[in-house]
Formats: sequence, structure tokens, C-alpha cells
Amino acid sequence: MKALVIHAPGDLRIEDVPTPPVAAGQVRVRVRAGGICGSDLHYYHHGGFGAIRIQQPMVLGHEVAGQIEEIGAGVQGLQPGTRVAVNPSQPCGQCRFCQQGLQNHCLDMRYYGSAMRMPHVQGAFRQEIVIDARQAFVLADGVSDAEGAMAEPLAVALHGATRAGSLLGKSVLVTGSGPIGAMAVIAARRAGATHIVATDVVDQPLSKVARVGADETINVASNPEALSRYTHEKGQFDVLFEASGNERALKAAFDVLRPRAVIVQLGLSGAELSLPFNTIVAKEFDVRGAFRFHEEFGTAVRLINQRLVDLKPLVSATLPYRDAGRAFALASDRTQAMKVVLSFDD
Repeated sequence: MKALVIHAPGDLRIEDVPTPPVAAGQVRVRVRAGGICGSDLHYYHHGGFGAIRIQQPMVLGHEVAGQIEEIGAGVQGLQPGTRVAVNPSQPCGQCRFCQQGLQNHCLDMRYYGSAMRMPHVQGAFRQEIVIDARQAFVLADGVSDAEGAMAEPLAVALHGATRAGSLLGKSVLVTGSGPIGAMAVIAARRAGATHIVATDVVDQPLSKVARVGADETINVASNPEALSRYTHEKGQFDVLFEASGNERALKAAFDVLRPRAVIVQLGLSGAELSLPFNTIVAKEFDVRGAFRFHEEFGTAVRLINQRLVDLKPLVSATLPYRDAGRAFALASDRTQAMKVVLSFDD
């Protein structure tokens, strides 16, 4: 079966990859849709991010949905023809972090399309994939494959919301309005935030987050002083979701955060960030990281299935996987696209 394999920056190839036989407790899924993620773009353009680098050919992709074609012995509740979102996270379940309920910090994590370990964990941008049955989450009738594929980034944002603590009645700032920032807006609204402001340096993503729940959007490139009205009385926002991975965006937010505000860092940066620790100490900020997810994936699928969130406005285009070069170019152009989805239907 065909797959999208990255060999080096800019060197993305369509290649034949083997599909292993279905073992007990597993299912074979015909992949129908795959969302291009920021990490996929980092691998495509730069060969990785930070210290993580491609060292061998790797199938990209971890945001996918499809249809079950075969089930292994002992699998219950699933059958051929069932449409599913695929959870790309495979914690070992045995290490001390898994035993503590911190599966996203598993010592033997296997996460699709990741070069964090060697050999790399091959990804899901392929026509078919064999997965453990526990990774398959049934999609409701009427939910599109593209929506199902976006369960993964929604789960990331839901985990970020969990890390923030109670958002009921809170005023929230989201810096960086790409797919994760947009999902953070959705998650914050579902969690009861009463005022959400989203910022970016490009108008196109801001128009998208306005459609999914942001009360106000600010282009801080064209209107750099617009946030200043939130600086009075030591700042007005209770929570910051920093989704850009940009040091300037993070530092600029400090003036508009009230004392003891919670900062949730969602965005990854290509380099280590420096922080004004004197301000963190003086305003007693609570800085929290948010990395991947665990139980939030199932929650994301339930929210999508029950139509409690609307992700459709975030899909900018769906292109065939055979046109991956154009798809990745479009996904890289923030003036044109929010979320680009690959179709694996031939």
C-alpha cells in the first residue's frame, strides 16, 4: 500500500510500504483522511524541530480517520465497515508514569509519525494501517472523515484546558491562532470561559477562530497596541493559552495577565525560549506545560459525535495524497489555510 515517506527536508515521497497481518486484538483500517499537523510541516521543511531530527525514512502523519476492513481475534464492539478516528498514542501501560495515570509521559511511548525515538515510529499517512483495537474510536453517522481526523488536535487542546484548571467564568487569551490555538478557543468555550480573545499576526486564521468561539480577534502585527487596553489594574486575563511557540508573543502577553494568572504553553518552538522570570515572580504567574493527551482523545471524539463542537470551519481544503507537495505547500501558507486534509481514497 502507498504511504507518504519523508527522507529529508523537502524530500517527501510516495512509496509502497508493507501492511502487517492483523493479530489478535487488532484491526486493519483503510485510512480515508489525514490532517497535516504542525509537526508534519516541521519534518517536511526542517527535518525536525529542536533536537529531534529525522535519521531514517519515516511515514508522516498522526491525525487520521478511516474505515475498518478487518478485525483480529478477540475484538469486540468493532466490525468491518465501522468508521473510526485513530488514536495515534500508544503508551506501554506498564511504566511508572502509565501506572500513575500520566500516560502522555510514558517511558516507552510509541506515537505515530515521531522521530523522538530510534527506530522512528512510522506514521499513519498511508492507505491502510493495522492498529490495536483500543486505538479505534467509532465515529457517528454524519461525521465526516476530516472531522474525525481532527480528534487528535482537539484532544491536545482539551488536555491544555485540563492543565489550566477551572475555566468557568474566566477571561482567556489565546496567542497563536493556528489549528491548536483554534482548538484551544473551542476547548475554553466548552469549559465555560466567558471572554476569549485570540491573537495572531495573520488575518486568515483570525477569521477562522472568530467562527469557532473567539469573542474578539486581534492582529498584533497590524495593530500592535490593541492589547494595551487590557493592561490596566495589572492585567485582565485569568488564563493564557500560548499556542504560537513564539517568545515575543509569550512575553507580550505578560502585561495583560492579572497576578496569579495561569499560563499554559501549548506551542513548541524550534529553539529554547527565554522568560522574564522577575515578572513571573512579581506577578506570581503559574506556568504550566501541556504535552499531548490521553483520555482526552475519547472525549474529543464524543464531543464531535454529539455535535457539541463544530470543527468544519477549520478545514481549508482537502487534497489527494498523491498531490502531497501542493497540500504541504498550502498547509504552510498561513495566509491561505488553517487545516489541510489529505484524502487517501484512490
